[in-house]
Amino acid sequence: MTAYEESIKRVMYELCGQPSDLADVTTLPAEPGLYAWWAPAAVFPDLPGQPNSSSPELRLLYLGITTRPLRKRITSEHLARSRKSTLRRTLAGLLLVQEGYRTQWTDRVVLVPEDEVRLTTWMRRHLWLTTALHPEPRTVERQLIERLRPPLNIKGAEASPIRSTIQNARIAYFASAGPRSEEP
Repeated sequence: MTAYEESIKRVMYELCGQPSDLADVTTLPAEPGLYAWWAPAAVFPDLPGQPNSSSPELRLLYLGITTRPLRKRITSEHLARSRKSTLRRTLAGLLLVQEGYRTQWTDRVVLVPEDEVRLTTWMRRHLWLTTALHPEPRTVERQLIERLRPPLNIKGAEASPIRSTIQNARIAYFASAGPRSEEP
């Protein structure tokens, strides 16, 4: 087995290990790496997702990478603002009608401040997280997406009804802000 394959195997093992709830994100690593978001199957029953090996009631939703500290990526973006989080924008799109999320234009479409807070609360209540350290996470990202097939990752995923569902949720999210007003 090559060093690259060993790296893939190690990261897969860590990402599919025991998920943590989001009660204490201050313990997340301050190094770069990968992260996986998990949810009970009942949260999105129409989305397939690989069961977690340690907690089979949880299904894989999303796999992400960061070359910055994992803690910073998770706390200041995924659990804070939709502006820099594809995960948040996708979740908001999937939950748009059910949760009544509202969006607005800034330099891009974002949730209104109150709904940013509501989405973070929803995420803390329904999602679980695993992480794996890796000095160059981009080198393994594609392989991991191909092998783990997280349903919310459409980059690198083959065409499927689920991919269309995710794309439509993202389209609905962006459309919900209405047309961008032209400034004089």
